[in-house]
Amino acid sequence: MTGVTVVIGAGSLGQAIARRVSADRHVLLADLREENAKRAAETLADAGFTVSIAEVDIAERASIAGLVAHATRIGPVERLIHAAGVSPSQAPVEAVLKVDLHGTAVILELFGDVIARGGSGVVIASQSGHRLPALTEEEDRALATTPADDLLSLPFLAVDRVRDTLHAYQLSKRANALRVAAEAVRWGERGARINCLSPGIVITPLARDELTGPRGEGYRRMLELSPAGRAGTPDEIGALAAFIMGAEGAFITGSDFLVDGGATASFKFGPLRPA
Repeated sequence: MTGVTVVIGAGSLGQAIARRVSADRHVLLADLREENAKRAAETLADAGFTVSIAEVDIAERASIAGLVAHATRIGPVERLIHAAGVSPSQAPVEAVLKVDLHGTAVILELFGDVIARGGSGVVIASQSGHRLPALTEEEDRALATTPADDLLSLPFLAVDRVRDTLHAYQLSKRANALRVAAEAVRWGERGARINCLSPGIVITPLARDELTGPRGEGYRRMLELSPAGRAGTPDEIGALAAFIMGAEGAFITGSDFLVDGGATASFKFGPLRPA
């Protein structure tokens, strides 16, 4: 039976990673919008991959469960690439938390129940999770281990405690990395691995929304004053993900990799440091 790579979020990052880890696997591309999945599927099919598509709304547990059932009918799930989400400029606070925080927790839970022995996964988080000031030990543990469907009831995630959409996004991406660390233990019981990548600004449609949105000036300044002096590319993220997910990364699980051209370093120790 053919192994399956499940890609949640059919954008540039998901495709770049899938191309590197799916040469001998069936690629199931899932996206909120069928037209996005179809376009990505055509691109991968033209490059020689076996591809099918599915619609998924990661804000809804039932929709994610349906995707898990769809994938396992095709074959054993050997690779999971979770690259879907919304940015601070695309949605209100409630939606950012529901999609980026709760949705990711459900994905890790449900795919962790079926991931094949020897399988591996990667969650795309963000440098924003590293920009958030330290939480308490109790808050970190709550984000990592609270049952997925109880997460949004945590007091410090209440809408009146979250300042704005950027704060919601930072909390969500911090939670993604913590959740991956906790889930790595459970995935390990199945002989599988899960890790997190926290990219900086990588040129994708979502990044272009940010660069031209209300926070665009700040993002452009971030690029100019980062050590790399530029944005990243999906292929650079794909190359790292492939290493982590493959045989050479077999000792890596429960980890979070910051890949931001040094922007966070500049925020802490360089010209981007707040006055």
